[in-house]
Amino acid sequence: MKTILLLTVSNVFMTFAWYGHLKFKDLSMWKVILISWFIAFFEYCFMIPANRLGYGQFNATELKMIQEVISLTVFALFSIYYLNEHFRWNYIVGFCLLVLAVFFVFNKWN
Repeated sequence: MKTILLLTVSNVFMTFAWYGHLKFKDLSMWKVILISWFIAFFEYCFMIPANRLGYGQFNATELKMIQEVISLTVFALFSIYYLNEHFRWNYIVGFCLLVLAVFFVFNKWN
């Protein structure tokens, strides 16, 4: 559970570092880059421990899949509530396909 929590916190920072500046078009590019790098530092402070703690309980592919699901979930909420974008039906289909991908990654095929 620690891994999931740390990955979630990391992805919140990552999402703000990568996309938070979209609301501030008046800021110069160099300022946006510096602010994004500053925020990304905190992303790494959570991501690295999450992967270190989770590796062994999960393999690298499973960790990456967990991270992607969390990342897209955080981004969907971010785009709706922070950027005020609409969530469309095809996004839901895409998320369902991602859940199917999780099934295939975590299923122990013999």
